[in-house]
Amino acid sequence: MMFGVVNNNCEAIIKVAVGRIGSPKITIDAVIDTGFTSFLSLPLSIITELGLPWHYRDVGTLGDGSEVIFEIYKAAVIWDGQNQIIDVAASDADPLVGMSLLYGFRLQIEAMEGGTVTIETLK
Repeated sequence: MMFGVVNNNCEAIIKVAVGRIGSPKITIDAVIDTGFTSFLSLPLSIITELGLPWHYRDVGTLGDGSEVIFEIYKAAVIWDGQNQIIDVAASDADPLVGMSLLYGFRLQIEAMEGGTVTIETLK
């Protein structure tokens, strides 16, 4: 089970350990974004710091319906205590956890400042 907290901007925040495959991880705070269908997005500065390898380009649709091209990198994360290899989209926004990383888990959010965010596996 994983836990996070709702911040004063009403964002559900969790800590994610991320790094290059086979290398040490850093822990980042990431906002849960249920409208983001991929795994994880990170600013290019963090991707560069971690030395994540470029994988491919992908077209994504933003919330306003516009389409943009995302640079996709490969990374390793520790998710629910397990190492996983995932795609990471480069973005100008704060780090985001998307629905592909949450797939197979139950997400509960106490939607108030200081509220608990709970992520548990579905069995």
